[in-house]
Parts: sequence; structure tokens; C-alpha cells
Amino acid sequence: MFSFVNNFLNRTTMYRLVLYYLEFLLAAAFTLSIFGVLPFRPLALAFSLFVLLAVSWAVNKIFAGILKVPANSESVYITALILALIITPPAVNKLVSSLSFLIWAGVWAQTGKYIFNLNRKHIFNPAAFAVALTALTINQSASWWVGTAPMLAFVLLGGLLVIKKVQRWDMAIAFVATVLAAMLTLSPSASIPASILYRALTASPLVFFAAVMLTEPLTQPHTRDGRLAFGILVGWLFAPQVHFGSLYFTPELALLAGNVFAYLISPKGRYLLKLKEKKMAATGVYDFIFQKEKPFSFRPGQYMEWTLANNRPDSRGNRRYLTLASSPTETDALLGVKFYPNPSGFKQELVKLKTGNGIIAAQLAGDFVLPDNPGQKLVFVAGGIGITPFRSMLKYLIDRQEHRPIIVLYSNRLAGEISYQNVLEEARQRLNIKTVYALTDEKNVPKDWQGVRGHFNRDVVSKEIPDFKERTFLISGSHNMVEGFKKLLLNMGVKRRKIKTDFFPGLA
Repeated sequence: MFSFVNNFLNRTTMYRLVLYYLEFLLAAAFTLSIFGVLPFRPLALAFSLFVLLAVSWAVNKIFAGILKVPANSESVYITALILALIITPPAVNKLVSSLSFLIWAGVWAQTGKYIFNLNRKHIFNPAAFAVALTALTINQSASWWVGTAPMLAFVLLGGLLVIKKVQRWDMAIAFVATVLAAMLTLSPSASIPASILYRALTASPLVFFAAVMLTEPLTQPHTRDGRLAFGILVGWLFAPQVHFGSLYFTPELALLAGNVFAYLISPKGRYLLKLKEKKMAATGVYDFIFQKEKPFSFRPGQYMEWTLANNRPDSRGNRRYLTLASSPTETDALLGVKFYPNPSGFKQELVKLKTGNGIIAAQLAGDFVLPDNPGQKLVFVAGGIGITPFRSMLKYLIDRQEHRPIIVLYSNRLAGEISYQNVLEEARQRLNIKTVYALTDEKNVPKDWQGVRGHFNRDVVSKEIPDFKERTFLISGSHNMVEGFKKLLLNMGVKRRKIKTDFFPGLA
């Protein structure tokens, strides 16, 4: 069972998983409403959902056409489904009179992304912005009905999977802990802690909010410290007892305040890049070299969200999180992408790009970067295309002529799959950075192969890195490779704090 769940999470992008989760919640709500468990009719829920989807799709299509930017269908559907889960469906005899509220919410959920943005980056969570604006303008607001006792089991089941997928446990825990601490601290002294916890779970959208609203990638900070501060700030404002004078924060207002904080401390910008060159870097690996519309700064090893103008994306959508393989010292932006049999729709469209075609890059993020201390001993462990963040780091060090005590362990299945060997060799010659290669398909190892045959193991690590317990390991590759090597190091006595793994929320 756990293996099936992990495989499903590994194959599914973050956006697609959230979409499945929301669909699951609406299906559960529809079923519960048939049996009278929820206080509205199935027809009302279907009507509300249809209006929100139609309006959201139409408004997004109009703005995308006018501004000539890729229309991301996943984002449209996710926002519409969130609105359907937080706006109470109208009574059957009030369907027509509810249209203004539903239309107004759908319009502003999409409009806000295009109008209220700076440097092509929207500031506010679209669904939260929409319901806050409807409360202000037409005095109709969200009830957050998804956060009720009948829905709790469904919300919790999928919500934990979403948080696991995006690896935002730190932020979610900080948020939930802060909410509970505020409720316990500010509630009347006669209140029983158990009853406070029960109310938090069954009479508020606490879990749904943490899993879906808080983790929305475009409006959260992108460093660990920033995420913790974001979770604490939103959690404190989310608590129902917190107020400033007569102003009591609703969940949407708490999130919008957090969004402003996240924007202030996060990298800004959304960039249009044009393809300059496409070439094969290794067997099944292509380098896509993009000319920057304007320069932007980043740290070696960081990733960005990449969006293609693909009007017919497959089930995994038309955007991905991909590491910048280029160094900040290089003029162009480089993506190194591995193509497997039966590639995703995104990759199929990516490889079709011709010189001059554009791609949108945004959401610069990631803590998988070089340590600030240049004397810190490091080991870069890469599997396959996991070499891309290390290519960025090594090229950066080469161009700056910065010497660091680094050893690289790089494994591939076949010799022809080795990428960026020229950069690795230049790092050896100019910076004395050694690379140890391994080929895992032992039946097809070349006769003159000088590297490791098979997977890296305890003996190889001990031989090639005698001081391994003194070093910090940075590991990048497939999920199985990363987890396997991490387990090996822990068994060898390497402290957990000295192991850093690459993560970005989505697979290509």
C-alpha cells in the first residue's frame, strides 16, 4: 500500500495532485449531500461548481488572449474548485439569486492574477483574494464549509498526501501549532484544551487551509526560514480570537496578509525566455539554452517554474519545476532535461520548441545551494539528470576561480548517459575537484571503464572519501536514488544534519 502511494506521488505533479484532491473532496461532498449529511442539495453543489468553472475558464481565457501569455488550465480549475469548497452552495430555490455572488467570485479569482501583480508575479492567493473582495463589495463571503465534521476524514486523508508531496511539513506544522497555541492562550480559562482541539478540527478549515491554501506555491516564501515565519504569521491571524480593535481576521484575510509578507521577502519576477539553441548533451538528455529577456539573479542549484503555451496538456499539465543547470555567471539560462520512453506532454512540447520560441519562467526558489562557508567539506552525489544543480554550482566556482573541498560521486546506468563531463573535467583541472563515476548496468560497462561498476556502496564511499564523516553530502537524483543513498549514509554513521537532499515540487 505504501509503495503504491509513493509511486503515485512520484508520478504525479504537485498541481495535478491538488486537482485530484479537490475533485475527491467534491465527490465526497456530493455523495454526503445525497444522503442529507451536508446542509445543501446535490443540485445546488453541481450548480455552484458549474458556474464557478465556466466563469473562471472564460475570464482566464480572455486575459490570457489579451496579454498573450500561456493559459494554465490546471490553475483555473484548482481555483474554481477551491471556491466551490469554501462558498456554501445556495438553496435550490435561490439558484438564480446566487448567480451574482458566484460570478463575482469567479471573475475576481482570475482577474486578480493578471491585474494585481508586480513584475508578472501575482501577490495574492486567487481564491482568498476573490472571497475577501466579495465580502467587501457585495457583503457576501465564504463560509469555508469544507472545514466541517462530516468532511474531516476526507480532508485529512488527501491533505496529508498533498503536504507529503510538496514537502512543506515545516510550514504546515508551524501554522497548525501556532493556531492551536493562539486558541489555547486566548480562549477563556474555563475552556478545556480537548474541546478547543476538537473545534479547531471540526468547526474550522484548519486542515484544508494548511494543505491547499497555505502551500499554494506562487504566494509562499521559498526558503525554509521564510516558510516558518509565513506559517507562524498566518497561523496567528487565522485563530478566531485574534483581532485588532474591531477587526477580526477571517481565514482569507489571514492568508492575504501572509501573502504580502511572502511577496516582500521573496524573489520577484516572471520572465519570458526565448530558445536560443537545443542540443543533445548525452543519451536521452537535451540541453535547452534560453536567451533571457532581462538578467535575473539566482543562486547556483536553485529551480524555477517553467510554463509552456501548450493548449492540450496531458494529465500532468503544462508547467514543471526544473533546476537551472546554468551558472549565475553565464549569460543564458540552461535547462538539462532527460527524455524517457513515452515522455509527458510537457516534454513533447518542450522538444518541439524552435529557435525563437518562448517559455515562461517564474518562482525562483530552492535551498539546495552552496553553503556560505567556503571551507566546508562537501560531497556532491548525483544520479543521472540529478547532475544539473551540480553543473550550476561547479560552473559558478570555475568562473569565479573559487576553490572548495568538494568530491563528486556521479552514477548513471550507461556510459553514454553521462552529462556535463566537460564541466566536471574542467573542475578537476582548475579546482582539483575529483569526480568518481559509477555505471549501474554492469552487463554493459565498457571494457576500458576506470570507474565504479555497480551502485555506490559503503566500501566505495569509505575508499574514495576517507573523511566522509566530516563532510556534508548534497544528494540529487530520482526519489529512489536519493532515499537509498541517504539510508546508506545514515547506516555509515553520517549525521542526519549533514545530509541535504534536492527537492522541488513536481517532476518533469
